[in-house]
Amino acid sequence: MRILIVRTSAIGDVVFASALPGAIRRAHPDAHIAWLVEPGIHELLLPDPAIDEVITWSKGEWVKLWKSGRRLELLGRVRQLRRELRARRFDVAVDLQGLLKSGFLTWLSGAPRRVGLGSKEGSQWLMSEVIPRGGEKARIGSEYQYLAQQLGFDAGDFLPTLTVAPETEAAVAAKLEAHGLQVGRFAVFAPFTTRPQKHWFEDAWQALAPQLIEATGLTPVILGGPADQQAAARIAAADPRIVNLAGQTRLPEAAAVIAHAALLIGVDTGLTHMGTALARPTVAIFGSTCPYQNTGRSTGSVIWLGMPCSPCRRRPTCGGKFTCLRDITPQRVLQQAQAMLAAEHAR
Repeated sequence: MRILIVRTSAIGDVVFASALPGAIRRAHPDAHIAWLVEPGIHELLLPDPAIDEVITWSKGEWVKLWKSGRRLELLGRVRQLRRELRARRFDVAVDLQGLLKSGFLTWLSGAPRRVGLGSKEGSQWLMSEVIPRGGEKARIGSEYQYLAQQLGFDAGDFLPTLTVAPETEAAVAAKLEAHGLQVGRFAVFAPFTTRPQKHWFEDAWQALAPQLIEATGLTPVILGGPADQQAAARIAAADPRIVNLAGQTRLPEAAAVIAHAALLIGVDTGLTHMGTALARPTVAIFGSTCPYQNTGRSTGSVIWLGMPCSPCRRRPTCGGKFTCLRDITPQRVLQQAQAMLAAEHAR
């Protein structure tokens, strides 16, 4: 059996779904399992032993061609991807996003069986069957676990999982050493997302850092992308002991840093979910969103106040006050972090 998984973005959602290849592999040991994903994120999937092939789809290039009016060139790219996918002769293609773009890519594969998860925006008409989103909403990755169960795969405990390649391990070990960081003696801060309504406040991070150092002896290490460097610098300026690596790690390197951390504290962002996937003690801070409250691990926790207006997702009603996050104090986060460290010690 040849199976294609279509989940092109985002980082967190790819992490949530990362248990699916293993579930397929346990049910079909000889299957050829491929994953279609956007460039950059694909690097997280390459080391996964349950995945035979990672195929990239450059959404950015397609959008650029469309906006610049180069429609014939875009059509050529579509046809090229169609040829590449159909040459692989997939038996089953599974659309985990359920959007029109992902449904179109699933349809391009030519797989006779095309399964959509909660398909909408017209993508349902491109599927041979649609499975509604189900599962325990409060549990991490539950909708993908439910899908695996409906398709007869061996879902098991279905906890997200990431694999770090040996060469990435070596590169990160050198980077940590250069900053005087010892394995298991630092805490990762993941303060950034693409949506400001998911951000905990900078002054809260600035207050948390010295409290965490004094209480645990762990060095805070800030991770983020190139666009986060200025905000990271402002947070790091609060204490000279903070190590700022924002913009200095690719995704697989960030995963390796997290894998060696004693603790991760972050907002609703892909890096935070990677902490859960890598089974590190994790405190996830949620406000305008709450995709899960049950991490499936004794060392993973979520702080969410559950205010009447939350989750508001992309439509805040608070006029920018974000009380759902402001009322989460550094002391509350520190207390939860200490509880997760204790749970790790007790394992």
